[in-house]
Amino acid sequence: MKFAQNYIERARFEFERYKTLGDRTFEHISEDDLQWAYAATDNSIAVIVKHMVGNMRSRWTNFLTEDGEKKWRFRKKEFTLPPVSKSETIVLWNSGWDCLFHALDLVSESNFNQKIKIRNEEHTLVEAINRQLAHYANHVGQIVLLGKMRKGKDWISLSIPKGGSVSFNKEKFGSDLNE
Repeated sequence: MKFAQNYIERARFEFERYKTLGDRTFEHISEDDLQWAYAATDNSIAVIVKHMVGNMRSRWTNFLTEDGEKKWRFRKKEFTLPPVSKSETIVLWNSGWDCLFHALDLVSESNFNQKIKIRNEEHTLVEAINRQLAHYANHVGQIVLLGKMRKGKDWISLSIPKGGSVSFNKEKFGSDLNE
């Protein structure tokens, strides 16, 4: 398998993994939870989603031919008037990811070495994708943490639950790795 194809497949896998963490968080929380912020100066899940989607649309729309910071993006507005309903939030969330995945589908061996601009700064395609992967991982982590904070003891772990490593390792490997 060629490097470009392998890299895009692995990047897509990681993006899908982070999307799934967000999706699973949305399954556990209520509409009220979406609007909750720890403090008045903090962002709610709904605000984080609105910001992520604004970033995704800007970065991934025509990403091979246009700067990733679009003139039509108003980043400041992403932090105000978030979606109110859970369904509206999820539709918005999915639209951002759809934009990203469509853009990744456009990458081929023939354009893999093309330079990508973000805020008038040149990046290799790998640098541009890695930049966005790190950005979205950070925000999905915030979404998961806020969901966990809201649900408290009712939170259902999205990975290995606290104190569950021994049973996870026994199931995965047939024994406790620390024996």
